[in-house]
Amino acid sequence: MDPIVQQLADREAIRQCVARLARGEDRRSADLIRACWWPEAAFDYGVYAGDFEAYLAWVVPGAEAIKDTQHLLGQTYIELGGDAAKAETHVISYHRVDMGAENGGERDTCIGGRYLDTFEKRDGEWRIADRIMLYDWEEDWGWAADWSKGVMGYPFTAEHFPGRAKGDFSERWFAGAKA
Repeated sequence: MDPIVQQLADREAIRQCVARLARGEDRRSADLIRACWWPEAAFDYGVYAGDFEAYLAWVVPGAEAIKDTQHLLGQTYIELGGDAAKAETHVISYHRVDMGAENGGERDTCIGGRYLDTFEKRDGEWRIADRIMLYDWEEDWGWAADWSKGVMGYPFTAEHFPGRAKGDFSERWFAGAKA
């Protein structure tokens, strides 16, 4: 393959891996997450670090108090070096946290930061070999919206609209379900 085309293909494969991982984290899908990391990979999120199995056990099923998450990915800067690469991806992650009835219920928080990923390409496949999370900011958005009331005063017309709060319709949608 032409070297420029190969570089483009490698960069896209790395971006797809990062996006697939964020999707897996938001759905707490062990299968999607496992497909993005090499089995002997390591991570350090500053508040928790370890090997891949520790990471997977931390994310799936996830903390019971964290009801929903959404990871929005920004630009990914990639430096390729043969079958290895370093990538920095900007991320904004939303978390709905159940503080408990005695503490007022659910709150929405948001974190901005960057993933520093070391990738390795094996048998033509790019996966994460190491990840470090850097934190740039955090914001407590306050008490969470009550999904039973819809959005902006308008009630939902079907059960699947509030995202992962009642199961993830996108999984069924990709499989061919109609709204």
